[in-house]
Amino acid sequence: MPVAAPQINQSAIEELLAKAHQSGRRTLTETESKQVLALAGIPVPRERVAQSPAEAAAAARELGVAVVLKIVSPDIVHKSDVGGVRLGLASPEAVERATEEMLSSIRTRCPQARIEGILIAEMLAGQEVILGTATDATFGPVIMFGLGGVFVETLQDVAFRMIPLDRQDAFAMLSEIKGAALLNGFRGSPPVNKDSIVAAILGLSGLAGRFRNRIQEIDINPLLATPGGAVAVDALIKLK
Repeated sequence: MPVAAPQINQSAIEELLAKAHQSGRRTLTETESKQVLALAGIPVPRERVAQSPAEAAAAARELGVAVVLKIVSPDIVHKSDVGGVRLGLASPEAVERATEEMLSSIRTRCPQARIEGILIAEMLAGQEVILGTATDATFGPVIMFGLGGVFVETLQDVAFRMIPLDRQDAFAMLSEIKGAALLNGFRGSPPVNKDSIVAAILGLSGLAGRFRNRIQEIDINPLLATPGGAVAVDALIKLK
């Protein structure tokens, strides 16, 4: 069955963007960015936002799996640089301790930062790929796809297309990168679900195209691709 572009909930996305605009912000938080992606039909992890260590522990208990903690603040973009990310926490007790430590560290290192809570998300594994959009001065919105990690940071192993693009263009992007073989399975690892990556590319293309007058760029890094599908684990949206 052909891969269809996800449906976009335009009115709900408009509300989120208007809220950020009214508060004078040009960057959405990770939580807001992933809400926008979900409203554009792009899968995101199961997650909760807590306001205290006890709430964080309760959220981890509800999710029932190993989790990731991330600070939620409109003033902190690079969370890992200030101790705002903790990975692989396997119990509610570990989550509660880590939340206490994180809040204490952030308040010391970034005393002026507004803290809106702690994000508790299920920890997932898979092949890291990245998706992004930007606004080119000549061509308008463009979309980028590549493998995550060292491939994009050191090899610049990425493919570009102008927006909008169709399903054939999206599939072609997957084969154009040098590391395309990793998507087909490598050294015993199973092949990823390419249809789910293509659906995410089409969803991102539709989102960036429809909101080209509101959104400057979108960064999904990483999108975790597995045999079962693809999930946007981290995201950042910048507004015009």
